[in-house]
Amino acid sequence: MRFQFSTLAIVATLSTASLGLANATEVQIKTVLGDVSVNLFDNTTPQTVANFLTYVDSGAYFNNVVHRSEPGFVVQAGGFQYNDMLPLDTVPAGSAIQNEPLLSNRRGTIAMAKLAGNANSATSQWFINVSDNSTNLDMQNGGFTVFGQVLGDDMEIIDAIAALERFNLGGEASAAPLRDYSQAQATAGVGITSDNLVIISDVVVIDRAIVTHSELTPTTNTLLVQNSSADSSSGGSGGSVGLWGLLALVVLGCRRRVFN
Repeated sequence: MRFQFSTLAIVATLSTASLGLANATEVQIKTVLGDVSVNLFDNTTPQTVANFLTYVDSGAYFNNVVHRSEPGFVVQAGGFQYNDMLPLDTVPAGSAIQNEPLLSNRRGTIAMAKLAGNANSATSQWFINVSDNSTNLDMQNGGFTVFGQVLGDDMEIIDAIAALERFNLGGEASAAPLRDYSQAQATAGVGITSDNLVIISDVVVIDRAIVTHSELTPTTNTLLVQNSSADSSSGGSGGSVGLWGLLALVVLGCRRRVFN
């Protein structure tokens, strides 16, 4: 055979290339139910982190709303703001970014949301994995880019959001978690206010140090690699990251940015 690299060898190389680098930048998602600290993986997913921080620094996440909650799956935000009335205002979106699906969608990780059928369509929206969604999201739509991890016990706040009853606010907010609001009130036509929405007052950077929480060991997305290997063997073309690209990574010496 011309190439002697096994799938396991490629996975090991990716693990060394991406996970052995220092983690950096800590942000705090300030919600009405408490603050959630998140460590970003700047070196592993540089384009995604830079994109996220652009929205953070611009104030786009000020008065943002958790507009989607899927129990046992994800809690999602980043796309809509509340300005004292419904419907919610849409956050102006910048250019879509390149997918960087190197890390696995395990519980407590933060990842970018995107359009169905378009791996490179993420803009402002993000979600936090409430459960281990690796068997689904690591391969679906080219793999969903994990770019950070919730710190300490702060997943308790995310779990509290996920436990709230959900209501249809229209559009993409068809499963929005609400506080102190019931189906009886909805049936009676009681209006929804800021006291009911799960509002993110802001997302702020609390540490831009070169190295923060280097003890974290995020899991590599091995399923996408294995799926790409299977596609190559069968002559298929599924998945956005082909085996030849991964082999090229090995040949080029395991550079930090795998996806251009």
